[in-house]
Amino acid sequence: MKNSEIKFSIELDEKNLPKKIQWDASDKEEEGAESTKSISLNVWDNLNQSTLRIDLWTEDMSVVEMKRFYIDILGGMGQTILNSTGDEFISEEIKILCDKLVKHVNEENKKSSK
Repeated sequence: MKNSEIKFSIELDEKNLPKKIQWDASDKEEEGAESTKSISLNVWDNLNQSTLRIDLWTEDMSVVEMKRFYIDILGGMGQTILNSTGDEFISEEIKILCDKLVKHVNEENKKSSK
């Protein structure tokens, strides 16, 4: 059986806020840890039948990047729902929501760049 490993390294400031985030994976094409500005990790808790979440981001992640990051996450969840359950309705509703959110962020960006 194959074993795969994903590692996160978080450097915290004096207030315990993420200053630097790095990740590495045994199956990653490039060797060595890579920097990132944000991670979002969700784990299913079988005992409590609920989701455990870890969301971390560094201070240099812009608001626009954060919004795009979470829209991408939602879109990925829609595709995962389709792949794992075959539920086209939920997948399509998530896609519609993502399209709306992208439009909103784009309009917001146009207003702020004027």
